[in-house]
Amino acid sequence: MAGLIDEVKRVFRQGGIVTRVIGINVVLFVLFALAQVVLKLFGVDDSPWLHFLDLPASLPQLALRPWTLITYMFMHASVWHLVFNMLWLYWFGQIALYFFSARHLRGLYVVGGLMGGVLYVVAYNVFPLFAPQLSSSLLVGASASILAIVVATAVKEPNYPLRLMLIGSISMKWLAVITVLIDMLLIASTNAGGHIAHLGGALAGWWFAAGLKKGYDITAWVNSIIDFVGGIFHPAAYRTNIKVHKQKRAKKPISSGKKRKKKASESPVNDHAADYAYNQTKKQQSDEIDRILEKIKKSGYAGLTAEEKRKLFEASNR
Repeated sequence: MAGLIDEVKRVFRQGGIVTRVIGINVVLFVLFALAQVVLKLFGVDDSPWLHFLDLPASLPQLALRPWTLITYMFMHASVWHLVFNMLWLYWFGQIALYFFSARHLRGLYVVGGLMGGVLYVVAYNVFPLFAPQLSSSLLVGASASILAIVVATAVKEPNYPLRLMLIGSISMKWLAVITVLIDMLLIASTNAGGHIAHLGGALAGWWFAAGLKKGYDITAWVNSIIDFVGGIFHPAAYRTNIKVHKQKRAKKPISSGKKRKKKASESPVNDHAADYAYNQTKKQQSDEIDRILEKIKKSGYAGLTAEEKRKLFEASNR
């Protein structure tokens, strides 16, 4: 048993952001499923325990369990609910990493879930249709977070080609549009809460991708909180992470309108030469990634060489 736990820890530490998020979802589902079995064996009412992390629509209940705005996006109602969501997260998470960093994807998962949860709570407390089930309605699932990732990718790269079974080739933008339209049409269905949350996640994905184009990142505050909390348990890793981000900021290209203060010992010629060389290197790397993405559009990911796949992976984790 100890060996299995060590293996899970190793996979979690060495895996990418998609693997880690999937791991959290799976582990929580297994733990709560085992807890349900134990509680039933001892004849204990499992309802208060099993829904401890689910998001209630009722505002009084939410006031007593505010953490559920975060935890619900890692919980699932059944094995098939979990499997379906994790497959979507794996497929579209990997695609998103071609265009966004792992840090962005982490923050977007949380922001998408938050916006989905907030829209769900607001809708159930505003529309009379949901009044009869307001006190008993609970929301679980990663769907809102996943749809945020799908829509963000569609906004960033709308013509990215997808090959789906029974459907054939379809661009990313049309998959996102169809999914959102289906959710809108099913708002009044038996799973109204889920579809409303999906729309909140879709809105977060659009906001995130559109914001990046304009130079601001709506996931920055979430990632800062995650880093801070992680630093409490792993201070050495937190300090390393902060150091890496400071180094990245220090290496950003210098715009023509701003001048850097030079130390007395610095040579102006060498300084400009170093800046020029750095900017040239960054441009070459960017051009190479653009070439690889264009190749994916024409021949698919399978058509890439091992070296091209390595460059894509490294770029997605910067």
